[in-house]
Amino acid sequence: MANQEHIVASFDRDLEGIQAMIMKMGGLVEDSIVKSAEALETRDEDLALTVKNGDKAIDALEERVNEEAARILALRQPTASDLRTVLSVFRVSANLERIGDYSKNIAKRSSVVIQMQPINGTAAALKRMARVVELMLKDALDAYIQRDADLAADVRERDLEVDQMYSALFREYLTFMMEDPRNITACMHLHFMAKNIERMGDHVTSICEQVIYLVTGEMPDEDRPKQDRTPYEEGAGG
Repeated sequence: MANQEHIVASFDRDLEGIQAMIMKMGGLVEDSIVKSAEALETRDEDLALTVKNGDKAIDALEERVNEEAARILALRQPTASDLRTVLSVFRVSANLERIGDYSKNIAKRSSVVIQMQPINGTAAALKRMARVVELMLKDALDAYIQRDADLAADVRERDLEVDQMYSALFREYLTFMMEDPRNITACMHLHFMAKNIERMGDHVTSICEQVIYLVTGEMPDEDRPKQDRTPYEEGAGG
């Protein structure tokens, strides 16, 4: 019995350790979202470079998380809810890594847009949209740690606001481009940055779905409403 208790306690420590890494990774990603938007608004090339360089730490943490999760699977052979916990770690870390990639892409484009004539209000609007996603991510991570399926479901629904903001910005950029062809290049960059933020929101909803699965053992049945139907897409790699 004592040996069994020791094994259970050791397994619990493993799970706590790996989830602590997830939270650290989440904190880095939240910071990346904030700084990438701020770099654009303040036209700060150094800050944009900081975001781009900081993505390496996010990638490194994902690798550590995956290695540790694989080790736990191999050594502990968890079942039922413990297995769901370990599997969720892989999926949550993958979503966080992708959000970090989108932040890095925004920082890259910021470095280019900064060299162009600013278009009134666009940087501030992108920052507001990024703030919504950052707060969604914070709540999604809280839901993950607290095993709060209701909070996760609420955050999942809030992504509709991000989709609506993206659609409004897309129409605004089209207007700017039609009014003055000199705005076309900058607006194309801004559009892809807005799309990056919209995709971040999608990855946050994926984290929320993992929380719901973790708590209930089932993925959400109903499809989340999607506002965006724009065909343009940009990958997060690079």
